[in-house]
Amino acid sequence: MTDSVSILGCGWLGHPLGRRLGTRGLTVRGSTTTPDKLDRLREDGIEPVLLTLDPDLSESDPGPLFDSPVLVLNVPPSRGADDVRTRHRRQIEAVRDAALAGAVEWILFASSTGVYPNVERSLSEEDCPPGSPEALPGPRRSTGEALLDVEGLLADTPELDTTIVRLGGLYGDDRNPGRFLAGRTDVGRPNAPVNLLHRDDAVGIFETLIEQDVRNDVFNACADEHPTRRDFYTRAAEVSGLEAPTFDRTDTTTGKLIRNDKIKRRCGYQFQHPDPLADLEHNEP
Repeated sequence: MTDSVSILGCGWLGHPLGRRLGTRGLTVRGSTTTPDKLDRLREDGIEPVLLTLDPDLSESDPGPLFDSPVLVLNVPPSRGADDVRTRHRRQIEAVRDAALAGAVEWILFASSTGVYPNVERSLSEEDCPPGSPEALPGPRRSTGEALLDVEGLLADTPELDTTIVRLGGLYGDDRNPGRFLAGRTDVGRPNAPVNLLHRDDAVGIFETLIEQDVRNDVFNACADEHPTRRDFYTRAAEVSGLEAPTFDRTDTTTGKLIRNDKIKRRCGYQFQHPDPLADLEHNEP
């Protein structure tokens, strides 16, 4: 395993990942866009770097961030941008160029299961290769289109090894899923499966991939179980003391179910939170 890792995007997910890697004896460098967070990162043993992508790097010399051989790239598309895909591609191009100019050999990219279109079937990584929307046509959000595009950009950069992790909907700590749909009415697709991932498992999967040096591959990362939207979000609101959503029971469409077989088979990973609905009952979100 490497002795040094940088995390570009050391926030809600990147910060606990940095702490975990630090406990393994690695030198960890992490970027934040917020000056007030520099001391917090430093206190947790993470060498902090102030950096923004707007859409280019805010600093011509980002310090030691690109001196690590391994870079965890955790920068989601900006939903409010006029052209999400163009802006996000420029951001990732800027990071790629800085990585090539530095000491980075391997990028682990935090993508999303949103790269898959909303189709009514179970999906594996092979159904939609990076940068290939035509392999699995269907409606995608603009952020999903942007992520699939930059997955291809990174995978097609031969000078860098790239591992893509397609994260399910994240919950845990202060990200309470009970708030996601609370109080909403006539929510569609009540029988669609949810594809969720606890932050503990997101951290665990990145840690495992780094520890096992798993390069140049694509992995889905979501819990084993997929309760329906109606069952999960109704119960999530109830246990949080919030108004439960109501659903359009005339809507019989379902949706995609993301399979996680590959990360378990390839890496032997066992999910700490395999059932999001059970987490609600244990008050673990």
